[in-house]
Amino acid sequence: MDVYEAVATRRAVRAFDGTPVPHEVLARLLRAASRAPSGGNLQPWHVYVVTGEPLAQLKKRTAERVAAGDPGDEREYTMYPPDLPSPYRERRSAAAAQRYRGIPRDDAAARQAAVARNWDCFGAPAALFCYLDRTMGAAQWADAGMYLQTVMLLLRAEGLDNCPQMAWSVYRTTVAEVVSPPERLILFCGMSIGYADPAASQERIERAPMAETVTFLG
Repeated sequence: MDVYEAVATRRAVRAFDGTPVPHEVLARLLRAASRAPSGGNLQPWHVYVVTGEPLAQLKKRTAERVAAGDPGDEREYTMYPPDLPSPYRERRSAAAAQRYRGIPRDDAAARQAAVARNWDCFGAPAALFCYLDRTMGAAQWADAGMYLQTVMLLLRAEGLDNCPQMAWSVYRTTVAEVVSPPERLILFCGMSIGYADPAASQERIERAPMAETVTFLG
């Protein structure tokens, strides 16, 4: 699979078939991903890969919090600006409409159930959790984004799918119970990893026309 195909076929998969992912495959692609760009070669990311019984425990503990009506932990960073201007507000609304297509807007229970599938990693057999040192700034968070994109493209090269999930930061203390990160680290996001369920409908979110985001000069 070449890079163009990996980019074209990468998507946030929200239904996995549960087939185990070989450890050696994950180790190989994460070793390669270390070549991602990093200002000053800081490599500010710290990743935990969770499978098997530890992942089962994480899913169970988080599901228990959700079932008990626990709204989650206090956020340590803001996912989106509180007052999104146009066109970003419309793009986010359109993406939500696509993702929850078929679920009435007033069906709160169905929407909550769809969101709750995050905590089961959508059935994925592996999860990755990306942390950064709390002393890092915006540039290093950008480095982490480039690293995670590299990971996602390498996953596609291996025939695997994924779903990046900032949503895991909402239950960061439960993740910490399982992976035991040093206090100096902050959870950026999780990522569900596995093989897409071929029987499930996989929504592909539309992108803005290039003319809205790219300007050519010269």
